[in-house]
Amino acid sequence: MNWISNYVRPKINSLFSRREVPENLWKKCPECGTMLFHRELSDNLNVCTSCDHHMQLTPRERFTALFDGGIFTEVNVPEPVADPLQFRDQKRYPDRLKAAQRATGEHEAMLVAEGEMGRTPVVAAAQDFSFIGGSMSMYVGNAFIAGAERAVKMKRPYIVFSAAGGARMQEGILALMQMPRTTVAIQMLKEAGLPYIVVLTHPTTGGVTASYAMLGDIHIAEPNALIGFAGTRVIEQTIREQLPEGFQRAEYLLDHGMLDRVTHRKKMKEELVSLCRMLMGMEPPVVGDLPAPPPEPELPAPEQPEPSQAAAGDEAAPMEEQKK
Repeated sequence: MNWISNYVRPKINSLFSRREVPENLWKKCPECGTMLFHRELSDNLNVCTSCDHHMQLTPRERFTALFDGGIFTEVNVPEPVADPLQFRDQKRYPDRLKAAQRATGEHEAMLVAEGEMGRTPVVAAAQDFSFIGGSMSMYVGNAFIAGAERAVKMKRPYIVFSAAGGARMQEGILALMQMPRTTVAIQMLKEAGLPYIVVLTHPTTGGVTASYAMLGDIHIAEPNALIGFAGTRVIEQTIREQLPEGFQRAEYLLDHGMLDRVTHRKKMKEELVSLCRMLMGMEPPVVGDLPAPPPEPELPAPEQPEPSQAAAGDEAAPMEEQKK
């Protein structure tokens, strides 16, 4: 009996037991509710295959898709003072930072990198909305400035992908100080004659919109991205009027002159490469990621006549003249 209960029955149960399915295999589109397989969604750059809704991308996912071969080098960012206000709400601010770092695998809400995009050297910065709402902190300000300084040093275009809910309240006025700091960095780019391109992704609001997100030479947005300063409900309660449909969405802002382009994520790289090369006075880009041309083969040197043959030819010429 012990042999049956201890060995046979567990074996039978294991054959018919249900396998555990990982929870992250499927993702539901927040717009249309379609269940999407994670590999299919990743291959489509986190764009819903059913309704074309653009879901959020992490900075590393975005850089992997944009830089040639997914190869890029991170730019070093100076560390600010940790928790200068000793802020505490339900949790201590350092504990919130550690929790966000564990959840995202990133050090902070902005990643700065350099590399080639369509064989065009660029410096790029991207915000991570999953890191405390992509909020603008002292580190984000340092990261933005580090990217601008690197672009000026290397004489490259600077591209910023914004995604934030505003300034980080745990840092108070020190977070708001990043608005003028980043504005000064943008002026540094303008004085150097370098392009500054902003790609506004969903959502871009608050102090980020009021500073570096709307100070670019060219503003591009992803489809249906929410872009604004205050929220829709706050505005409606303040002016006591109902706002038009699609207010603060990318297409509405494009129609009213706030944006230059609304570009699909799959066409974003091609768009950015064309703009960067045009603004930098470079030749038009080559369509597609073509491999580097192979080196030209070395042609063999022409054979030189031997000295004896040349001398014999020279002696034969006078002899023929004498015969004539």
